Amino acid sequence: MTEALDVAKLQRRLAEFAAARDWQRYHTPKNLVAALSVEASELVEIFQWLTPEESARVMSDPDTAHRVTDEVADVLAYLLQLCEVLGIDPLAALDAKIDRNERRFPAPDGP
Repeated sequence: MTEALDVAKLQRRLAEFAAARDWQRYHTPKNLVAALSVEASELVEIFQWLTPEESARVMSDPDTAHRVTDEVADVLAYLLQLCEVLGIDPLAALDAKIDRNERRFPAPDGP
């Protein structure tokens, strides 16, 4: 039986992975933000010259789908590590941001 995943467990796995390789000293906020930017750029690269229609079908090609999935995982890994280092609860931060956006950009009234 597979154990359910949650953000805290994934952050612990990432921290344990880095600790086992003595990489924590490299995981400064500056380095993690730079790595996050690089990985996000690698994700952008996959979509760079696609038409909107092609981009909507990107997951239908197994090789491209695998690349997209890997890059999404890399982006999320660095974002979770950054949150851990800075003491940010990513889910609480997102929830608060959605609340602010709902107030800032209210939905239009019905027809």
